[in-house]
Amino acid sequence: MTDDVTLYDRDPHYIPRVAAVHDMCGYGKCSLTAAIPILSAAGCDVCPVPTALFSAHTKYAVFTFHDTTDILSGYLDAWRKENVELDGVYSGFLGSPDQVSIIQRLYREYPSALRLVDPVMGDAGQMYPTYTPELCEAMGALADGADVLMPNLTEASILTKRDYPGQDLGDAAVTELLDALLGLGAKNVVLKGIDHGDGKIINYVASAEKGAAEKVELVHDKLPYMIHGTGDAFASALCGAVMAGRGLAESARIAGEFVRHAMESTRNQPHFEERGVSFELDLGELTSLVK
Repeated sequence: MTDDVTLYDRDPHYIPRVAAVHDMCGYGKCSLTAAIPILSAAGCDVCPVPTALFSAHTKYAVFTFHDTTDILSGYLDAWRKENVELDGVYSGFLGSPDQVSIIQRLYREYPSALRLVDPVMGDAGQMYPTYTPELCEAMGALADGADVLMPNLTEASILTKRDYPGQDLGDAAVTELLDALLGLGAKNVVLKGIDHGDGKIINYVASAEKGAAEKVELVHDKLPYMIHGTGDAFASALCGAVMAGRGLAESARIAGEFVRHAMESTRNQPHFEERGVSFELDLGELTSLVK
């Protein structure tokens, strides 16, 4: 894409290491169970930092939740003693406000690593059940200095302290929202999920350097059903494409098409609406980026 920004210069002989700071769900594919295979398919060495342990994701009526905050300082201490090196820090779902400082520690200790922030807080105008206003407020601190900030409209509204506007946002409102997100200190923003009800889903990419008015619009065909975990799959695929050396707008386009194809594969699986997005058959799209 013309004038696309490349955030990572990929050496074809080198496998970059990415810390994936997310929760782990035993059932229902999202967070680390999406990030690990998707980033691996894109040629990354994924180093998980589990922020919470769930028996299943929070769309299920019954799930267990264990906050891992107490173990994370020692976890990262061990990394430093072993001289672990990182090329990227990709953060998502957090278990408590204190975990923001854990991510900020990674930023301090790995200042050259890309900061890839998926501010996982909610969807469709609702916060996730384990989130609190305090945790959402703390999450906003990660926007400042993010190389890529990837909110959906619910999360963008929380971060900018606005009422949720619904999915059908006009061009001027999109520009205003992108401008507000860039105003939080993000270097680049990928805003996900604008839906005008015309059978299309639109994502937008904007940079602080060019300003929100110069945003890139990426249009994808919308499928007539929803599946849990598509946001995590999108963010993981975008990060994988970025670490493969692709431009940011191209990476967002690749991620959008990967998710659409995965949703088509998912439709054939039992209990697909609850279980999560089945991306396994489409991982070759990401592997092809580094072949």
